[in-house]
Amino acid sequence: MADFKSDTVPGLDLASGSQGFPEGRGSAADFFWEQVAVKPETDDKGLDLLKQVAVKSEPDDTGGNLWHQVAVKSEPDSEDSGSTNGDVKENQNTPHENVQPDITMLDSDNPISLKRPLEEDIFSPPKRPKKKRKKSLGPALPKNALMQLNELRPGLQFKFVSQSGPVHAPEFIMSVEVNGQTFEGRGGTKKKAKLHAAEQALRSFVQFPNASEAYQAMGRKPAPTNTDFTSDHADSDTLFNAFEQKPNEPQAYSPDRPTDEATPLNGADLPPSAAMHSPYGSAYTPPGGKNPVMILNELRPGLKYEFVSETGESHAKNFVMAVTIDGQTFEGSGRNKKLAKARAAQAALQKIFNYQFTPSPGKQPIMSSEGVPIHQTQALADHISRLILDKFSELTNGFTSPHARRKVLAGMVMTKGTDVETADARVISLATGTKCINGEYMSDQGMALNDCHAEIVSRRSLLRYLYSQLDLLLDPDEEKREESVFEPKEDGKGYRLKDNIQFHLYISTSPCGDARIFSPHETATDAEAADRHPNRKARGQLRTKIESGEGTIPVKSSSSIQTWDGVLQGERLLTMSCSDKIARWNVLGIQGALLSYFVEPIYLSSIILGSLYHGDHLSRAVYQRLGELEQLPPQYHLNRPLLSGISNAESRQPGKAPNFSVNWTVSDAELEVVNAMTGKDDHGRASRCSKYYFFQCWNKLFGKLSSTTGRHDSDTPRQYSEAKLLNGDYQAAKQEMVKAFQRAGLGLWVNKPIEQDQFELHEV
Repeated sequence: MADFKSDTVPGLDLASGSQGFPEGRGSAADFFWEQVAVKPETDDKGLDLLKQVAVKSEPDDTGGNLWHQVAVKSEPDSEDSGSTNGDVKENQNTPHENVQPDITMLDSDNPISLKRPLEEDIFSPPKRPKKKRKKSLGPALPKNALMQLNELRPGLQFKFVSQSGPVHAPEFIMSVEVNGQTFEGRGGTKKKAKLHAAEQALRSFVQFPNASEAYQAMGRKPAPTNTDFTSDHADSDTLFNAFEQKPNEPQAYSPDRPTDEATPLNGADLPPSAAMHSPYGSAYTPPGGKNPVMILNELRPGLKYEFVSETGESHAKNFVMAVTIDGQTFEGSGRNKKLAKARAAQAALQKIFNYQFTPSPGKQPIMSSEGVPIHQTQALADHISRLILDKFSELTNGFTSPHARRKVLAGMVMTKGTDVETADARVISLATGTKCINGEYMSDQGMALNDCHAEIVSRRSLLRYLYSQLDLLLDPDEEKREESVFEPKEDGKGYRLKDNIQFHLYISTSPCGDARIFSPHETATDAEAADRHPNRKARGQLRTKIESGEGTIPVKSSSSIQTWDGVLQGERLLTMSCSDKIARWNVLGIQGALLSYFVEPIYLSSIILGSLYHGDHLSRAVYQRLGELEQLPPQYHLNRPLLSGISNAESRQPGKAPNFSVNWTVSDAELEVVNAMTGKDDHGRASRCSKYYFFQCWNKLFGKLSSTTGRHDSDTPRQYSEAKLLNGDYQAAKQEMVKAFQRAGLGLWVNKPIEQDQFELHEV
């Protein structure tokens, strides 16, 4: 170490302590703090030198001498300058008098000011910077039973009791002792067994201050938040033994129940107000920042997700994943496996743990008048969507067929049973298409399809199924007759659908017209979902499709009367939009004029959209704009079906819309392909969904089945138009619907030229 040069500080004799200090300067230490500065020297190797200066101070108040060490550690000069930095540390307290807080380095090239440390900081260890706590994005996640029990009784020891069962499916028993009582839990792993043992313990031991969290962890209704814990008369049911089994409650484990089942977690113990039948007010809203998979893993660690299937076209794949909890399997679908897992976890959280995942206002389902439970609406919508897509994939060889090309896919699904999750669901019909017939190909024999939009053709395909079900009523075999979805009415006037038979319409996108014109995009925010101008005159207007093209125009800009010769001479053939036709179905039923002679009105139970779902616009388009229809005949009413989107919205179908439409009914072996421009197949033959075909089916039933009119007509109508007029109630309801649109200022319904329906059946 290099020698310290005493001449750096004039008048300072380090050997003699306080000798040579200027008068009035105080002790050597005070003088040093005021004036001392040390300029570091560097050895040949460029290493920094550590200088130590020992200063002996004058006696303090206690009579002792304090020795101060000042360590000055220099840093090597930078390439650009010869500046140095120093840290001065003092290991003893010094008097406060005449102390200057700053010292200045004598290096004139780069003077640096050093602040003298405070007395209390001299011996203190260096303080570490405080870590910033991350703010939670939502409410705290409820802890599972094991975590909650550990907070209430820290240090509990779980003991391994026994292991039974085969190697591939073992059953472990773990126990824990709480308050002198031993609680056992069973499970496929020790971790699950410990969790179930903790659940058993919590049933008989719950105390404040975390009782509400324990209630949430067990899937129960939280304890009242206004409980007075300081009261001498606290509610014992709230604070203690809240998880004990009631006499009428089933035990958590029994030989006939799954070993991994835990009663508090499957919803069986929930009171009616907190069970899934009444989700409002008692359902738990999941915390923000965590997806359903993370939340479910917190509540039930170690769950395994299984890959079920993969369907869809290359640019629009759909994956299905499943998870099993307490013997119940929950499936979820999505455009990737990660999203499908999240949907499956969400379904489990909704059913078992009573979680409520609320979509944005514009995406919320609109309940039907039948009151489908809200927790089932999304499951129903997703299930129907998956059924339609799977059936279309099956009919097009995994979407490899050239006829798999489409812009819009629609279908009808029939369910049997009131419970959506246990109902027998079956695809009855499906269709694709987005175009209408060219005016020059109109048929006056009922051979051509005027409208080849998917939802319209799928409904016509459903009519074929309904005719086949009426045919079963004429079968001599009683078992065959029982298979029909129809049954005779009690008054003997026609037939009605059997109880619990429902029909659901699925469309891959919003129907053209009023439902789509104001909602061309998926909503990303709540602000985009809301209709900011619901009272504008453009809302709710009747619109017509454009001949041989796509898009719609308001009826006010067109004539309400179309003539056969006018269309043949070049006038555009106008067809009412899909939104308008669906609104008509919600008044008259989907069975149409011909079938209404045999059956009472059949209404849709739900309308499910695969994309572009906007609740406000869709509900207005399909029933709200009609207002109240007070003069409808008996059996007719304004139907308000369930409206919903799906969890995994369909991707947009790029490319030009094909000029063909396909249709299929449950009894068909393959798809029928129809040229949308001509309304017939490529060979010029009439479609099986044409008016002519339906008139043939109707004629076979006429006179053999009872009618809704109560009359026994002997003369078979010769013309198609005459058969449509036989049911006077249907025609009266139609006129009331047309007047309702006019009263609302929404336009006049446009009909096809009357010559289209003035055809007869050919004699064979």
